[in-house]
Amino acid sequence: MSTRKQIILGAYLGGVNHHTAWWDERAGSQIDFSTFEHTARTAERGKFDFFFLAEGLALRERAGQVFDQDIVGRPDTLPVLASIAAVTTHLGLAGTINATFNEPYELARQFASLDHLSGGRAAWNVVTSFDAFTGQNFRRGGFLDRAQRYERAEEFIATVRELWDSWDEGDLVADKETGTFLRRSDAGSFRHAGPQFDIHGRFTVPRSPQGRPVLLQAGVSPQGRDFAAANADAIFSPYGQLPEAADFYRDVKARVVAAGRSADDVKILPSAGFVIGDTAAEAREKYEEVRRGQVTGQTALILLEQVWNRDLSAYDPEGPLPDVEPDADAPQIIQGKAFTFQDRFETVAKWRQVAETKNLNLRELVIDQFERGPFVGTASEIAAQIDDFVQNDGSDGLIIGSHLVPWGLDDFVDQVVPLLQERGSLRADYTGSTLRNNLGLPAVRSTELV
Repeated sequence: MSTRKQIILGAYLGGVNHHTAWWDERAGSQIDFSTFEHTARTAERGKFDFFFLAEGLALRERAGQVFDQDIVGRPDTLPVLASIAAVTTHLGLAGTINATFNEPYELARQFASLDHLSGGRAAWNVVTSFDAFTGQNFRRGGFLDRAQRYERAEEFIATVRELWDSWDEGDLVADKETGTFLRRSDAGSFRHAGPQFDIHGRFTVPRSPQGRPVLLQAGVSPQGRDFAAANADAIFSPYGQLPEAADFYRDVKARVVAAGRSADDVKILPSAGFVIGDTAAEAREKYEEVRRGQVTGQTALILLEQVWNRDLSAYDPEGPLPDVEPDADAPQIIQGKAFTFQDRFETVAKWRQVAETKNLNLRELVIDQFERGPFVGTASEIAAQIDDFVQNDGSDGLIIGSHLVPWGLDDFVDQVVPLLQERGSLRADYTGSTLRNNLGLPAVRSTELV
């Protein structure tokens, strides 16, 4: 039996971002069911653990106008995952749903239902809202500040778990001879009273195959890492390269142990792209072509405008970086796009230094700084790169996405997956009946929930 760490693989279907090459003549629709179906079937053919969908709750705008530098339009996550459940057998179904604009009872029912319909393959990626612009689309017409949305998210998760745990494994008897349907009359009863939610009643969905659907989360700040270490089954890592990825891995695993869990109870999973060539030189040439297609001059300016918060359209993308400072107090020029930079001024200062050191113009700087950390090379080289990254504790696996939807994942499954299996780093077939089993996560039993 192989002693190598088994690589977890998730399949990511790109949507609202500039990485998706919608302009490529080979690209398909972003919203047709056939796109989701092909990607999911391909992932299952490659023995991927799960299929992952992000969330888009608002169309992005620049200065009040929807812009088409990235993909516009994204269907609702849960109907897509439910439809994929019908055309796959083993593939996990991970959906991103916001904890700011939803209610615990509603969300708990949806994921418990998906877990039943799929035979134990549901996973919830917990996120919170980041701006008032997105909040305008919802009934409360606003959003919560950073501290409040984390408080709500923490109580939201606890409440959802209370609802999932309101049914025990043996509550549904359905004994036709005795006429007994429920083992106990109070199955599904719940009462939660807290600062964010005060609800009580009966939860309508009996205990699902996984007990609790798998919980995914992202967390980079110390507070976010602690919260994810205490609550999540898998954490998205923003680090796709060693050694910073290994530093994050060690830190989060230590926090998991400090939270009273086993280090292996939480999986670390960064996202990654790939470009395959018949030779290393061909792969590098294809990669450079893809990157320049993804980051056009206009896209480069828009990506920088998010940090500068200024109209930069007068600047030459092939020229130097803007010579003005960010305008932190002006209304947001880019709306609906998550701002992931901690400090505008520090970011700009760093980028200017990078541009000077590497002799990069504006567009080249964007290409350099907005890289997702792809694996580039022949299939053999990519298999070796991925294996080395995981075996050296850069992560427990990867969430793989392609710039070409829906056909890009085929190359990875046909060429790289067999090589990882030959190395003994990727299983030849599914070993469990649920997503939790396949990820190597501990079972959640009702007797532990009292």
